[in-house]
Amino acid sequence: MIDMENEIFNEVSAQVREQYPDIFMTGEYVKTPPSFPCVSLVEVDNATFRNTQTAEGKENHVAVMYELNVYSNRTKGKKAECKEIAAFIDEILMGLNFTRTMLEPVPNQDNATIYRMLGRYRAVISKEKTIYRR
Repeated sequence: MIDMENEIFNEVSAQVREQYPDIFMTGEYVKTPPSFPCVSLVEVDNATFRNTQTAEGKENHVAVMYELNVYSNRTKGKKAECKEIAAFIDEILMGLNFTRTMLEPVPNQDNATIYRMLGRYRAVISKEKTIYRR
């Protein structure tokens, strides 16, 4: 299995933490963030890209999907904070050759005082660890 989740998370996380030193950044889904602002970036799909699979069933590429969640609990400006952080991460992921398939606000059902944005990004990754846009 071709797996670059740690490398991608570490690259994004390093840049995000440099820009936002007080951010809580995790590679796992967070139902209720322990601190704010919070970002979770998780690989939610990693499937063999069948177009380049060998006759023996070996994979040469995988199609991946990453899910981005950005949370803010500011009294004022939480929407603006989420949008700013999401835009920053969007630039990083686009620079890594990902394609954004969606980015939208979603209700945070457990706590309505928390603003949340959800984004999804797709790419194809080769066994040589090259990332291609889909």
